[in-house]
Amino acid sequence: MTWNAATYLAFGDERTRAAIDLLHRVPLTSPEAIVDLGCGPGNSTELLRARFPQARIVGVDAAPDMIARASRSGVQAEWLLADAATWSPAEPVDLVFANALLHWLPDHARLLPRLAGYLRPGGVLAVQMPKNFEAPTHRLMRAVAGDGPWAETLGARLPEVSVLDAQSYMRLLRWLGRVDVWETEYLHVLEGPDPVLGWVRGTTLVPVKEALSAEMYADFEAAYAARLREAYPPEEDGKTLLPFRRIFAVVATSA
Repeated sequence: MTWNAATYLAFGDERTRAAIDLLHRVPLTSPEAIVDLGCGPGNSTELLRARFPQARIVGVDAAPDMIARASRSGVQAEWLLADAATWSPAEPVDLVFANALLHWLPDHARLLPRLAGYLRPGGVLAVQMPKNFEAPTHRLMRAVAGDGPWAETLGARLPEVSVLDAQSYMRLLRWLGRVDVWETEYLHVLEGPDPVLGWVRGTTLVPVKEALSAEMYADFEAAYAARLREAYPPEEDGKTLLPFRRIFAVVATSA
């Protein structure tokens, strides 16, 4: 998919909050080698650099625009254009940090143990993913996708949800080491016209835009925007509230 760093960063502060919370639960003091898997424009990598100034950090992302933006961020890191689905490090690392990435990839029962297998003894796998796939943003997108001239095209292109529930991640990961799994619902206060549409343009709508012609996508977005306005009406002060649930997992392997 073609990701746009500027669209994603339109809500950079809100999107980075979960990365901050995930990093706070990483039980490492002085890791030598860190991979920021799905580094995006480098906002999560900047957090890792601030906490671990002496570490060697590699930011990995499959989107050329994201890597280009990250390389201009001024964050001291090595930037690598690669697909997280097939990427592997040249040698074991101390921390694999995957913030808001793995929900795009299938088969977590295989994927997460594989990522944990790239760790040195005592290493940490830290993961955060959206857990809002039954929220109006997603339910309405699926409804609009199934009702219109784009239905046949989108039926085969919309990604299936890969995210499991908290208990499943605990059962999957606890044999790897000490595991912490939790969920948090953030309440974002958004400003401007159609702010929820602006939010999903940077994430959820990307595969839709990829699949449709420019004209058909414009029609789809207009129909979807009308539904979003009903589901997320502005408050009295003109701002809009967006509840957003996320799931976290941190695995600390045995030294």
